[in-house]
Amino acid sequence: MDNPTASTATIPVNIRPSPPIDGNLLLEALDAADRALLAPHAERREVRRGDVLFRAGDDVSHVTFPAHHCVVTLVVPLMDGKSVETATVGREGAMGGVVSHGYLPAFGQAVVQVGGPVIRIDAARLSEAKQASKGIRDLFVRYADCLLAQVLQSVACNAAHTIERRCLRWLLTLQDRIGTPELPVTHELLADMLGVRRAYLTEVLGRMQRDRLITIGHGRITLPDRERAEAGSCECHAAVRKHFEEVMGAVYAPSGRIVAVDVGEPERLRPPSGLVKDATP
Repeated sequence: MDNPTASTATIPVNIRPSPPIDGNLLLEALDAADRALLAPHAERREVRRGDVLFRAGDDVSHVTFPAHHCVVTLVVPLMDGKSVETATVGREGAMGGVVSHGYLPAFGQAVVQVGGPVIRIDAARLSEAKQASKGIRDLFVRYADCLLAQVLQSVACNAAHTIERRCLRWLLTLQDRIGTPELPVTHELLADMLGVRRAYLTEVLGRMQRDRLITIGHGRITLPDRERAEAGSCECHAAVRKHFEEVMGAVYAPSGRIVAVDVGEPERLRPPSGLVKDATP
């Protein structure tokens, strides 16, 4: 079975002629004028599961916005061959040069976990748009704060919580981004995300299935009861969701899926954290 974090697949170069910035909630949250600033510099591509968008040390020249059901995971590869998930990004966000204003080397590796369309915008063009528009600038400062919150919570979770709770946190995070009880997750993929041996994870998943927290199928894991999964998870999943609601105005469906980002009335939202500073005067 293929290992997504070790894939050497390259991203196909076909570009769709469809409207370039539809399908990503972060971009859809912008008003018409701000969308018009970005649209001429956007391109759509199809990516497949296992594709590597960038590796540690690569110059990140584009910001990538997953669209529709596409999900990308930021992982940190380790010298022993393991890799650990630090953030999972779907249509609510972006990856690569989100905070920086230029072409900087990547620290982690971005791997596609659920294939689909992505929207790419040159990092320099996005930086210019941030300088030209307070709305774009504010949106990305807010999102950068939420992305940082997800990374920090993931670090805390990996250090403090049991493998069962960490597993449920990651499955719920994925469900938030694709909205279905059935999740396209293999034992190997989940072991890579959690940084544990596959044999050990198989034992853990077996216990979780006997407790009716999950159902294991071929190439997928199902969450039959989201409320039970949330109750069995640690506090980390709920903490990140709450931060997205407060800082980004995120709206969630009953299925848990993020269906909208609303920063149109910033006065009703909490200001972004002081940990992320806007470098534009």
